[in-house]
Amino acid sequence: MNQFFETLKTQRWDDHRFYHQSRINQSLHFVSALSFLVSYGLVFINPAWAALLAWGVSMTTRQAGHFFFEPRGFDHVNNVTDEYKEEIKVGYNIQRKIVLMAVWVALPVLLWLTPSLFGTIQPATDLRGYVEDVGMAWFCLGVAGLLLRVVQLWLTRSLMEGVAWATKIITDPFHDAVLYRKAPLYLLKGELLDPMLHVREQH
Repeated sequence: MNQFFETLKTQRWDDHRFYHQSRINQSLHFVSALSFLVSYGLVFINPAWAALLAWGVSMTTRQAGHFFFEPRGFDHVNNVTDEYKEEIKVGYNIQRKIVLMAVWVALPVLLWLTPSLFGTIQPATDLRGYVEDVGMAWFCLGVAGLLLRVVQLWLTRSLMEGVAWATKIITDPFHDAVLYRKAPLYLLKGELLDPMLHVREQH
């Protein structure tokens, strides 16, 4: 168990220092975390609407922070190249995220064109039904995306690393809500990048 928690701690630390240097990204992660927490509660009431909130708000704010605001190129804070970070990324790197988000966008189109999903579900008869079908499709995509990466990590690294990553992803909203709660305040003060003094001190 000690090794598991050390692996989880390392994954959290690497994720923070490598991929959350932008105060805008941190602020968006704070918004994303709060939204995810609401969707966690909603999943026990209506999984489809929970997934709509999670993908429509939580994931879009989260990934927008990474795609549009996080610095790319050589990382002077950690003294590594962007290529190195992408290669060692435990979770979804940029290429994997592009594939995941492409599937996310494609699912509503697919359900609009084939409401029965090739005969596998009861087709929706109104707009609300269609929206809830999209929500359930996104819910399944989230579960599948999580499990697929765990299996990949199991095959390429170890099962423990895969389970640690899944644990990290599931608990990230709780962790990020605390870690990045002050990011909007720093952003309002005009600080676009976290100086990462705590990271530099480790080198």
